[in-house]
Amino acid sequence: MHYRASQSRGGYLKQVDDLNFAGFRGRGALAGTAMVLALAALSGCGGGKSESGKGKNGAQQQTPTVGFVTVQPTNAPIVTELAARTTAFESSDVRPQVTGVIRRRFFTEGTLVKRGQPLYEIDPRLYRASVNQAAANLQSAQANAEAARTLADRYRPLAQIEAISKQDYTNAVASARQATAQVAQTRAALDTARVNLQFTTVPAPITGRIGRSLFTVGALVSAGQTDPLAQIQRLDPIFVDIQQSATDLLSLRRSLAARDGLIPASARVTLRLEDGTDYGQTGTVEFAEAVVDPQTGTVTLRARFPNPQGLLLPGMFVRARFAQAIDTSAYLVPQQAIARDAKGNATLFVVGADDKVQQKTVRTERTQGAFWVVTDGLKPGDRIVTQGLNNLRPGQSVRAVPANSPQKVQPPSPEQMKKMQAAKGKAG
Repeated sequence: MHYRASQSRGGYLKQVDDLNFAGFRGRGALAGTAMVLALAALSGCGGGKSESGKGKNGAQQQTPTVGFVTVQPTNAPIVTELAARTTAFESSDVRPQVTGVIRRRFFTEGTLVKRGQPLYEIDPRLYRASVNQAAANLQSAQANAEAARTLADRYRPLAQIEAISKQDYTNAVASARQATAQVAQTRAALDTARVNLQFTTVPAPITGRIGRSLFTVGALVSAGQTDPLAQIQRLDPIFVDIQQSATDLLSLRRSLAARDGLIPASARVTLRLEDGTDYGQTGTVEFAEAVVDPQTGTVTLRARFPNPQGLLLPGMFVRARFAQAIDTSAYLVPQQAIARDAKGNATLFVVGADDKVQQKTVRTERTQGAFWVVTDGLKPGDRIVTQGLNNLRPGQSVRAVPANSPQKVQPPSPEQMKKMQAAKGKAG
């Protein structure tokens, strides 16, 4: 037995599609018909309540709840990341200043050496003999000078009484002066010989870490050779040479001059190493060169970093991050609040004073952590929608609450408790 019941404004209409009265007679058929009518009436009443409930919920869904954040102008640094290369703070070639054969080496390759520490010894015998010869020449010159000065002193009274000619006295005085000059020359030669003798011991010109020795004991070296004996580099602190495009640098300087709220930043630099890890120390920019490399079109900025553990070595390629300027009138907007329209413009929803959302087009220049840096399109105190953005339309009324506000859970009413217990009893 199949029945269909349909609801109308005047009541309920009952239509019977198919009647099968096999096995039913008399009162049984009437009782079955009455039961069907009762069920249809109950179903119609329940359906009316359900539709009424839907209408109420639909009215509530027209005012969705959204979470917002209030934005204010803040300082947003303009961070630049550029390629860089490390350079030793001090670097010096160890070179011989005299010619000779290396007799000894006093250092261990790869160790730290101090300034003035002996590194090599060149055969000093020839230079020691030169010192002795210069000393003897000095003594001879001093003896000649003494004799010439004595002769001039003796000629002075004789010339006054015209016992000798004045020309003889003049010649004696001149000879004494020449002898004195000869003493000075030989003394200078002795000093030169002593200096050359000192050069036979090759000292460290700077304090730093010395590399491998390019010449061994027994090698003949000369003052004018091309290759150094070794190289010393000071690695703490260490320089980092940063290459920046001249075009970018010019654009930054123009922005600093033309745009309000943009000020130069402090020259603090951080590094990222070749393996992708961050270098723990922070450096400072020392200076920027005043010339542009004609081959690369870049300007070199030199930063100085502490390197106490010697982690940075000369010649390493790194990435340098530093703030070249600070925008004091920028807004930091959470990234989830920004969307893109069909033209690629950045848009967001702002809750107005009448609790209606408005869609605004803003200018986003870069990201900073979890925020977009917005430089145009917002005002101080704007309430930016960050939660509940699904199906949100411009001009729609909303119930605005601060973002990440906890939801208030209310206990059920007595009527709801009764219905819950009744439903639980039926289910049991």
